[in-house]
Amino acid sequence: MSDAFERALDVILARVSASAESATPSLAVAYSGGLDSSVLLDLAQRYAAARGVILFAFHIHHGISSNADTWQAHCERECMRLGIRFDARRVALSERSRHGLEQAARLGRYAALGELCRHHRVRLLLTAHHLDDQAETILLQLLRGCGVAGMSGMEIVNSAPDLLGDPNLLVARPFLDIARAELERFAAACAIDYVEDESNADPRYARNALRHHVMPELARYFPGYQLRFARSAQHAQSAHRLLDEMAESDLAKCRDGEGVNLDRLKAFSHDRIDNLLRYWLASCGVRMPSTSWLGEMRSQLFEAREDAQLCVSHPDCHIRRHRNKVFVTPRMGQVPPQASSLSFRWQGEDWMDFRDYRGRLHFEPAEDGIDAEWLAAQDLVLGYRRGGEMLKPARNRPTRSLKHHYQALDIPAWERLRLPLVYTVAGQLLFAAGIGLNWRDLQAGDGRRIRMRWEAIDF
Repeated sequence: MSDAFERALDVILARVSASAESATPSLAVAYSGGLDSSVLLDLAQRYAAARGVILFAFHIHHGISSNADTWQAHCERECMRLGIRFDARRVALSERSRHGLEQAARLGRYAALGELCRHHRVRLLLTAHHLDDQAETILLQLLRGCGVAGMSGMEIVNSAPDLLGDPNLLVARPFLDIARAELERFAAACAIDYVEDESNADPRYARNALRHHVMPELARYFPGYQLRFARSAQHAQSAHRLLDEMAESDLAKCRDGEGVNLDRLKAFSHDRIDNLLRYWLASCGVRMPSTSWLGEMRSQLFEAREDAQLCVSHPDCHIRRHRNKVFVTPRMGQVPPQASSLSFRWQGEDWMDFRDYRGRLHFEPAEDGIDAEWLAAQDLVLGYRRGGEMLKPARNRPTRSLKHHYQALDIPAWERLRLPLVYTVAGQLLFAAGIGLNWRDLQAGDGRRIRMRWEAIDF
């Protein structure tokens, strides 16, 4: 098994070194103290010592089990004995349901591991996922009704920015072609000391139910099923790469500024549209929606009235349509009520932050603009539209309603709701975000002049 591990890690490091500054990056082992990670730590220590590679062991203390302190102490002792740099983090979890706790523990663990990697400047994290874990993952995904992406299982090395919080960090699984039974034999032969997590026997967790009740029956009737599952995962990974290549090409054809052109999108089949939309949402950092949600969104995009203010909600974003284009927009809190208009004075700052309005108001020198001395003497108000506001965008332009200007500038309706206005306390409109200064009754003296500019910021 040692030879198989070394070959796998050589392949992993070759891939990492091709894009890394250092040919011999430091390594970290995600070390729980259980059998799998203990075998991984033992083999990684031998590998690193023989090649002069710096090795870390990172332990995550979830605090779920009453034995968690004992496990962390065990891990620290083992690392001290082996001469491995050790560090640990505690993760606080709230138990809402068994399924929720399992997922919360996973997300918290990876986030903490990512933090440890960044703190110690380690780019490559080794985990002890093995052949049986791969089979369990694929079967779980099938039971959840996943598509090709879920069938792809785990890769030997990949980035996981959603989990680790950094696209530059890599997760590697050198045991992915090694069965758990081999790890057990190696641990026994080398007298490796490890801890037993009592939760691994709890059938309320989906993975444990498969491991203890389903997989043994599969092995009874289909010996070696794990290898066949692994081959299926490789085929699914290949299919997934092809689908991504098609989606990338299709998205490039349908791009229209920041959005996607609906007429171009309609030229594709439903399956191809769904593939493009999934790829687009993933590229925007949005969690993958269900098939039914995607179908409902597609129907609304194509069937709603042309003038409808369409907004489809997703937990991570809003999908909106404007002038035959589709946009992915952030989910933001409610617009502050009109009563929350803010009074302020400008005292010569380059900018002022207005967190309740999620933006920054810049004051920039200009050849033609508001007299700076006059502006500094005014009590000003920042607020949203109330209706009926009129604005003259330039000295040689007519005065029109804000709605007219927004339409002329092709500003979507949902963006208009978050574009504030600057008034004097007497009610004189000075500036409209997205449009500019109001040149009607503009105070333009002989001294320094200022223009305002609004920058939206998601603080």
